[in-house]
Amino acid sequence: MRVLIAHSRYLSGSTSGENRMAEDEAKLLADAGHDVMLWSPEPQVGSRFDVVKTGAAAVWAPQRELRSRIRRHRAQVVHFHNLFPTLSPAALRTAHDEGAAVCITLHNYRLMCLPATFLRDGKVCELCLGKVPVQGVRYRCFRGSTAGSAALATSLTLHRTAGTFDRVTRFFAVSGFVRQKYVDAGFDPDRVHVKRNFTWEAPRRAGAGDYFLYLGRLAPEKGVDTLIQAWRKAPGKLLVVGDGPDAEELRRDAPAGVEFAGEVQAGQVADIVAKARALLVPSRWYEAAPRGIIEAYAAGVPVLAGRIGALSEAVEDDVTGLLLPFEDAAAWTDAAERLMNDAEAERLGAGAFESWERSFSPVRGLAGLEAAYEEALAARGTNG
Repeated sequence: MRVLIAHSRYLSGSTSGENRMAEDEAKLLADAGHDVMLWSPEPQVGSRFDVVKTGAAAVWAPQRELRSRIRRHRAQVVHFHNLFPTLSPAALRTAHDEGAAVCITLHNYRLMCLPATFLRDGKVCELCLGKVPVQGVRYRCFRGSTAGSAALATSLTLHRTAGTFDRVTRFFAVSGFVRQKYVDAGFDPDRVHVKRNFTWEAPRRAGAGDYFLYLGRLAPEKGVDTLIQAWRKAPGKLLVVGDGPDAEELRRDAPAGVEFAGEVQAGQVADIVAKARALLVPSRWYEAAPRGIIEAYAAGVPVLAGRIGALSEAVEDDVTGLLLPFEDAAAWTDAAERLMNDAEAERLGAGAFESWERSFSPVRGLAGLEAAYEEALAARGTNG
Protein backbone atom coordinates (compact mmCIF):
# COMPACT_ATOMS: atom_id res chain seq x y z
CA MET A 1 0.00 0.00 0.00
CA ARG A 2 1.33 3.47 -0.89
CA VAL A 3 0.55 5.93 1.88
CA LEU A 4 1.33 9.63 2.27
CA ILE A 5 1.08 10.84 5.88
CA ALA A 6 0.74 14.63 6.10
CA HIS A 7 0.98 16.50 9.40
CA SER A 8 1.37 20.20 10.17
CA ARG A 9 4.03 19.76 12.81
CA TYR A 10 3.70 21.40 16.21
CA LEU A 11 6.71 23.46 17.29
CA SER A 12 6.75 21.59 20.63
CA GLY A 13 8.60 18.75 18.90
CA SER A 14 8.75 15.35 20.62
CA THR A 15 6.62 16.57 23.55
CA SER A 16 3.65 16.70 21.17
CA GLY A 17 1.69 13.47 21.19
CA GLU A 18 0.38 14.21 17.69
CA ASN A 19 3.91 14.72 16.32
CA ARG A 20 4.96 11.38 17.76
CA MET A 21 1.83 9.59 16.59
CA ALA A 22 2.33 10.70 12.98
CA GLU A 23 5.97 9.56 13.11
CA ASP A 24 5.18 6.29 14.86
CA GLU A 25 2.44 5.30 12.44
CA ALA A 26 4.76 6.03 9.52
CA LYS A 27 7.42 3.77 11.06
CA LEU A 28 4.88 1.07 11.92
CA LEU A 29 3.67 0.94 8.32
CA ALA A 30 7.14 1.09 6.79
CA ASP A 31 8.40 -1.72 9.04
CA ALA A 32 5.47 -3.83 7.80
CA GLY A 33 6.55 -3.32 4.20
CA HIS A 34 4.22 -0.53 3.10
CA ASP A 35 5.52 2.31 0.91
CA VAL A 36 5.23 5.35 3.19
CA MET A 37 6.07 9.02 2.78
CA LEU A 38 5.86 11.30 5.85
CA TRP A 39 5.54 15.02 5.20
CA SER A 40 5.57 17.29 8.28
CA PRO A 41 5.88 20.98 7.36
CA GLU A 42 6.38 23.44 10.24
CA PRO A 43 4.91 26.96 10.43
CA GLN A 44 7.30 29.90 10.07
CA VAL A 45 6.80 32.37 12.91
CA GLY A 46 10.05 34.31 13.00
CA SER A 47 8.69 37.69 11.89
CA ARG A 48 5.47 39.67 11.69
CA PHE A 49 5.25 38.82 7.99
CA ASP A 50 5.57 35.13 8.85
CA VAL A 51 2.71 35.39 11.35
CA VAL A 52 0.44 37.07 8.79
CA LYS A 53 1.40 34.50 6.17
CA THR A 54 0.73 31.64 8.59
CA GLY A 55 -2.69 33.07 9.48
CA ALA A 56 -3.62 33.29 5.80
CA ALA A 57 -2.41 29.72 5.20
CA ALA A 58 -4.73 28.46 7.93
CA VAL A 59 -7.65 29.62 5.78
CA TRP A 60 -6.50 28.23 2.43
CA ALA A 61 -2.88 27.13 2.12
CA PRO A 62 -1.30 26.71 -1.33
CA GLN A 63 -1.32 23.03 -2.30
CA ARG A 64 1.39 22.76 -4.96
CA GLU A 65 3.78 20.85 -2.68
CA LEU A 66 1.13 18.41 -1.50
CA ARG A 67 -0.09 17.76 -5.03
CA SER A 68 3.49 17.13 -6.17
CA ARG A 69 4.12 14.68 -3.35
CA ILE A 70 0.89 12.77 -3.98
CA ARG A 71 1.76 12.36 -7.66
CA ARG A 72 5.41 11.52 -7.07
CA HIS A 73 4.50 8.90 -4.46
CA ARG A 74 1.43 7.70 -6.41
CA ALA A 75 -0.33 7.68 -3.06
CA GLN A 76 -3.37 5.47 -2.72
CA VAL A 77 -4.12 6.81 0.76
CA VAL A 78 -3.42 10.32 2.06
CA HIS A 79 -3.66 10.30 5.84
CA PHE A 80 -3.74 13.68 7.59
CA HIS A 81 -3.13 14.36 11.25
CA ASN A 82 -2.99 18.09 12.12
CA LEU A 83 -4.05 20.50 9.35
CA PHE A 84 -3.34 23.87 10.97
CA PRO A 85 -1.74 26.14 10.12
CA THR A 86 0.52 24.97 7.28
CA LEU A 87 -1.86 22.64 5.40
CA SER A 88 -5.39 23.97 6.03
CA PRO A 89 -8.52 22.00 5.12
CA ALA A 90 -7.83 22.86 1.47
CA ALA A 91 -5.40 19.94 1.56
CA LEU A 92 -8.37 17.57 1.90
CA ARG A 93 -9.79 18.82 -1.39
CA THR A 94 -6.43 18.43 -3.13
CA ALA A 95 -5.96 14.84 -1.96
CA HIS A 96 -9.50 13.94 -2.99
CA ASP A 97 -9.10 15.55 -6.43
CA GLU A 98 -5.91 13.50 -6.94
CA GLY A 99 -7.95 10.32 -6.53
CA ALA A 100 -6.63 9.16 -3.15
CA ALA A 101 -8.65 7.81 -0.25
CA VAL A 102 -8.59 10.73 2.18
CA CYS A 103 -8.31 9.98 5.89
CA ILE A 104 -7.81 12.28 8.86
CA THR A 105 -7.20 11.37 12.49
CA LEU A 106 -9.37 13.34 14.91
CA HIS A 107 -6.89 13.73 17.77
CA ASN A 108 -8.97 16.48 19.36
CA TYR A 109 -11.93 18.80 18.66
CA ARG A 110 -10.17 21.23 16.26
CA LEU A 111 -12.77 21.04 13.50
CA MET A 112 -15.48 22.18 15.95
CA CYS A 113 -13.69 24.26 18.61
CA LEU A 114 -11.00 26.90 18.02
CA PRO A 115 -8.65 25.80 20.86
CA ALA A 116 -9.59 22.16 20.11
CA THR A 117 -10.39 21.46 23.78
CA PHE A 118 -14.00 22.52 24.51
CA LEU A 119 -12.47 24.42 27.41
CA ARG A 120 -12.79 28.13 28.28
CA ASP A 121 -11.66 29.85 31.46
CA GLY A 122 -10.82 26.50 33.00
CA LYS A 123 -14.29 25.01 32.46
CA VAL A 124 -15.93 22.86 29.80
CA CYS A 125 -17.55 25.00 27.09
CA GLU A 126 -19.60 23.73 24.14
CA LEU A 127 -20.88 27.05 22.79
CA CYS A 128 -19.53 26.32 19.30
CA LEU A 129 -20.55 22.66 19.08
CA GLY A 130 -22.38 22.25 15.76
CA LYS A 131 -22.37 26.00 15.11
CA VAL A 132 -20.36 28.66 13.33
CA PRO A 133 -17.61 29.43 15.91
CA VAL A 134 -18.54 33.09 16.41
CA GLN A 135 -18.30 32.76 20.17
CA GLY A 136 -14.77 31.46 19.81
CA VAL A 137 -13.81 34.73 18.12
CA ARG A 138 -15.72 36.75 20.72
CA TYR A 139 -13.81 35.11 23.56
CA ARG A 140 -10.48 35.01 21.63
CA CYS A 141 -10.33 31.28 22.25
CA PHE A 142 -7.37 30.59 19.96
CA ARG A 143 -4.28 31.56 21.97
CA GLY A 144 -5.98 34.70 23.33
CA SER A 145 -5.77 36.31 19.90
CA THR A 146 -8.68 37.98 18.12
CA ALA A 147 -6.87 37.83 14.78
CA GLY A 148 -5.82 34.20 15.24
CA SER A 149 -9.30 33.18 16.37
CA ALA A 150 -10.87 35.00 13.41
CA ALA A 151 -8.51 33.31 10.92
CA LEU A 152 -9.26 29.84 12.26
CA ALA A 153 -13.00 30.51 12.50
CA THR A 154 -12.99 31.80 8.92
CA SER A 155 -11.20 28.66 7.75
CA LEU A 156 -13.61 26.27 9.47
CA THR A 157 -16.70 28.19 8.34
CA LEU A 158 -15.51 28.58 4.74
CA HIS A 159 -14.63 24.92 4.38
CA ARG A 160 -17.83 23.71 6.00
CA THR A 161 -19.84 25.87 3.60
CA ALA A 162 -17.79 24.74 0.61
CA GLY A 163 -18.23 21.06 1.49
CA THR A 164 -14.51 20.46 1.97
CA PHE A 165 -15.02 17.97 4.79
CA ASP A 166 -17.30 15.95 2.50
CA ARG A 167 -14.11 15.06 0.58
CA VAL A 168 -12.86 13.02 3.52
CA THR A 169 -13.35 9.31 2.95
CA ARG A 170 -12.91 8.35 6.60
CA PHE A 171 -12.42 10.25 9.84
CA PHE A 172 -10.46 8.29 12.48
CA ALA A 173 -11.59 9.31 15.97
CA VAL A 174 -9.10 8.35 18.68
CA SER A 175 -11.90 7.40 21.09
CA GLY A 176 -15.62 6.76 21.15
CA PHE A 177 -16.11 10.00 23.07
CA VAL A 178 -14.41 12.03 20.34
CA ARG A 179 -16.45 10.27 17.68
CA GLN A 180 -19.69 11.09 19.47
CA LYS A 181 -18.81 14.78 19.74
CA TYR A 182 -18.22 14.97 15.98
CA VAL A 183 -21.48 13.15 15.30
CA ASP A 184 -23.26 15.56 17.67
CA ALA A 185 -21.77 18.42 15.63
CA GLY A 186 -23.31 17.06 12.43
CA PHE A 187 -20.55 14.94 10.90
CA ASP A 188 -21.74 11.87 8.99
CA PRO A 189 -21.65 8.97 11.50
CA ASP A 190 -20.98 6.47 8.72
CA ARG A 191 -17.66 8.19 7.94
CA VAL A 192 -16.46 8.71 11.53
CA HIS A 193 -14.85 5.51 12.84
CA VAL A 194 -12.92 4.84 16.04
CA LYS A 195 -9.26 3.95 15.46
CA ARG A 196 -7.34 3.86 18.71
CA ASN A 197 -3.71 4.87 19.10
CA PHE A 198 -0.93 2.41 19.85
CA THR A 199 2.41 2.65 21.61
CA TRP A 200 5.66 0.74 21.45
CA GLU A 201 6.86 -1.89 23.86
CA ALA A 202 8.37 -0.33 27.00
CA PRO A 203 10.42 -1.36 30.06
CA ARG A 204 8.09 -3.34 32.34
CA ARG A 205 7.65 -2.34 35.96
CA ALA A 206 9.11 -4.68 38.57
CA GLY A 207 7.09 -4.81 41.78
CA ALA A 208 4.55 -2.26 42.93
CA GLY A 209 6.41 0.93 42.02
CA ASP A 210 8.12 3.64 44.02
CA TYR A 211 6.00 6.79 43.60
CA PHE A 212 2.83 8.25 42.17
CA LEU A 213 3.46 10.10 38.91
CA TYR A 214 1.97 13.09 37.15
CA LEU A 215 3.47 13.56 33.69
CA GLY A 216 2.41 16.47 31.51
CA ARG A 217 1.80 20.16 31.17
CA LEU A 218 1.27 22.22 34.32
CA ALA A 219 -1.77 24.21 33.22
CA PRO A 220 -5.23 24.87 34.74
CA GLU A 221 -7.09 22.34 32.58
CA LYS A 222 -4.80 19.52 33.74
CA GLY A 223 -6.10 19.61 37.32
CA VAL A 224 -2.72 19.26 39.05
CA ASP A 225 -3.98 21.61 41.77
CA THR A 226 -6.38 18.82 42.80
CA LEU A 227 -3.40 16.52 43.35
CA ILE A 228 -1.60 19.18 45.41
CA GLN A 229 -4.64 19.44 47.64
CA ALA A 230 -4.98 15.65 47.88
CA TRP A 231 -1.34 15.22 48.87
CA ARG A 232 -1.83 17.23 52.04
CA LYS A 233 -3.13 13.92 53.40
CA ALA A 234 -2.20 11.32 50.79
CA PRO A 235 0.56 8.80 51.56
CA GLY A 236 3.60 8.14 49.41
CA LYS A 237 5.61 10.39 47.15
CA LEU A 238 4.07 12.31 44.25
CA LEU A 239 6.54 13.04 41.43
CA VAL A 240 5.43 15.85 39.10
CA VAL A 241 7.19 15.83 35.72
CA GLY A 242 6.58 18.69 33.31
CA ASP A 243 6.36 22.45 33.13
CA GLY A 244 3.84 25.13 32.26
CA PRO A 245 2.16 28.35 33.37
CA ASP A 246 1.03 26.96 36.73
CA ALA A 247 4.44 25.60 37.75
CA GLU A 248 5.44 28.38 40.14
CA GLU A 249 2.10 28.48 41.94
CA LEU A 250 1.94 24.69 42.27
CA ARG A 251 5.46 24.55 43.70
CA ARG A 252 4.59 27.24 46.20
CA ASP A 253 1.44 25.43 47.38
CA ALA A 254 2.84 21.89 47.40
CA PRO A 255 3.09 20.04 50.74
CA ALA A 256 5.90 17.71 51.76
CA GLY A 257 5.82 14.53 49.74
CA VAL A 258 5.48 16.31 46.38
CA GLU A 259 8.60 16.58 44.21
CA PHE A 260 8.84 18.63 41.01
CA ALA A 261 11.25 17.31 38.38
CA GLY A 262 10.51 19.92 35.69
CA GLU A 263 10.95 18.99 32.04
CA VAL A 264 12.92 15.83 31.32
CA GLN A 265 14.46 14.47 28.13
CA ALA A 266 12.15 12.31 26.03
CA GLY A 267 14.52 9.36 26.44
CA GLN A 268 14.12 9.45 30.22
CA VAL A 269 10.34 9.18 30.28
CA ALA A 270 10.02 5.40 29.86
CA ASP A 271 12.29 4.68 32.84
CA ILE A 272 10.41 7.22 34.99
CA VAL A 273 7.07 5.63 34.10
CA ALA A 274 8.38 2.11 34.76
CA LYS A 275 9.12 3.01 38.39
CA ALA A 276 5.69 4.51 39.11
CA ARG A 277 3.10 3.00 41.41
CA ALA A 278 0.41 4.70 39.31
CA LEU A 279 0.11 7.41 36.67
CA LEU A 280 -2.30 10.19 37.70
CA VAL A 281 -4.52 12.00 35.15
CA PRO A 282 -6.69 14.53 37.05
CA SER A 283 -7.73 16.55 33.96
CA ARG A 284 -10.84 18.72 34.08
CA TRP A 285 -11.28 18.94 30.29
CA TYR A 286 -12.46 16.46 27.67
CA GLU A 287 -9.21 14.54 27.22
CA ALA A 288 -9.46 12.77 23.86
CA ALA A 289 -7.03 9.85 24.27
CA PRO A 290 -3.96 10.71 26.35
CA ARG A 291 -0.97 8.82 25.00
CA GLY A 292 0.56 8.75 28.48
CA ILE A 293 -2.14 6.30 29.58
CA ILE A 294 -1.29 3.60 27.05
CA GLU A 295 2.43 4.21 27.64
CA ALA A 296 1.79 3.48 31.32
CA TYR A 297 -0.14 0.35 30.37
CA ALA A 298 2.79 -0.83 28.23
CA ALA A 299 4.95 -0.60 31.37
CA GLY A 300 2.41 -2.45 33.51
CA VAL A 301 1.54 0.73 35.46
CA PRO A 302 -2.10 1.39 36.41
CA VAL A 303 -3.77 4.78 35.95
CA LEU A 304 -5.86 6.91 38.28
CA ALA A 305 -7.98 9.25 36.15
CA GLY A 306 -10.85 11.69 36.44
CA ARG A 307 -14.22 10.55 35.19
CA ILE A 308 -14.53 12.99 32.29
CA GLY A 309 -14.28 12.91 28.50
CA ALA A 310 -12.63 9.83 27.00
CA LEU A 311 -10.85 9.00 30.26
CA SER A 312 -13.86 6.89 31.22
CA GLU A 313 -13.13 4.56 28.27
CA ALA A 314 -9.35 4.73 28.51
CA VAL A 315 -9.35 3.44 32.10
CA GLU A 316 -11.34 0.35 33.03
CA ASP A 317 -12.30 0.97 36.63
CA ASP A 318 -10.84 -1.55 39.09
CA VAL A 319 -9.17 -3.42 36.20
CA THR A 320 -6.51 -1.12 34.67
CA GLY A 321 -6.75 1.56 37.33
CA LEU A 322 -9.37 3.67 39.08
CA LEU A 323 -11.84 6.30 37.85
CA LEU A 324 -12.42 9.18 40.27
CA PRO A 325 -14.41 12.41 40.56
CA PHE A 326 -11.87 14.66 38.87
CA GLU A 327 -12.07 17.61 41.28
CA ASP A 328 -12.66 15.68 44.52
CA ALA A 329 -9.31 15.85 46.32
CA ALA A 330 -10.52 13.52 49.09
CA ALA A 331 -11.27 10.81 46.51
CA TRP A 332 -7.72 11.11 45.16
CA THR A 333 -6.33 10.82 48.69
CA ASP A 334 -8.38 7.66 49.25
CA ALA A 335 -7.21 6.19 45.93
CA ALA A 336 -3.58 6.82 46.81
CA GLU A 337 -4.08 5.06 50.15
CA ARG A 338 -5.61 2.10 48.34
CA LEU A 339 -2.68 1.87 45.90
CA MET A 340 -0.16 1.89 48.75
CA ASN A 341 -1.16 -1.75 49.16
CA ASP A 342 1.46 -3.53 47.05
CA ALA A 343 -0.82 -6.39 46.07
CA GLU A 344 -3.47 -3.96 44.82
CA ALA A 345 -0.92 -1.93 42.85
CA GLU A 346 0.43 -5.10 41.23
CA ARG A 347 -3.06 -6.45 40.45
CA LEU A 348 -4.07 -3.26 38.65
CA GLY A 349 -0.69 -3.11 36.94
CA ALA A 350 -1.23 -6.59 35.52
CA GLY A 351 -4.62 -5.50 34.22
CA ALA A 352 -3.03 -2.45 32.62
CA PHE A 353 -0.43 -4.54 30.80
CA GLU A 354 -3.04 -7.01 29.57
CA SER A 355 -5.04 -4.08 28.17
CA TRP A 356 -1.96 -2.85 26.28
CA GLU A 357 -1.33 -6.30 24.80
CA ARG A 358 -4.97 -6.69 23.82
CA SER A 359 -5.68 -3.23 22.40
CA PHE A 360 -2.69 -0.88 22.15
CA SER A 361 0.39 -2.87 21.11
CA PRO A 362 2.14 -2.34 17.75
CA VAL A 363 0.55 -5.56 16.49
CA ARG A 364 -2.92 -4.23 17.28
CA GLY A 365 -2.03 -0.78 15.98
CA LEU A 366 -0.88 -2.13 12.62
CA ALA A 367 -3.93 -4.37 12.23
CA GLY A 368 -6.25 -1.47 13.00
CA LEU A 369 -4.50 0.91 10.65
CA GLU A 370 -4.36 -1.55 7.75
CA ALA A 371 -8.03 -2.43 8.19
CA ALA A 372 -8.98 1.24 8.30
CA TYR A 373 -7.07 1.98 5.10
CA GLU A 374 -8.52 -1.03 3.29
CA GLU A 375 -12.01 0.04 4.27
CA ALA A 376 -11.31 3.62 3.14
CA LEU A 377 -9.96 2.41 -0.21
CA ALA A 378 -13.04 0.28 -0.74
CA ALA A 379 -15.30 3.22 0.14
CA ARG A 380 -13.40 5.55 -2.22
CA GLY A 381 -13.66 2.99 -5.00
CA THR A 382 -17.42 2.80 -4.46
CA ASN A 383 -18.13 6.49 -4.04
CA GLY A 384 -15.51 7.97 -6.39
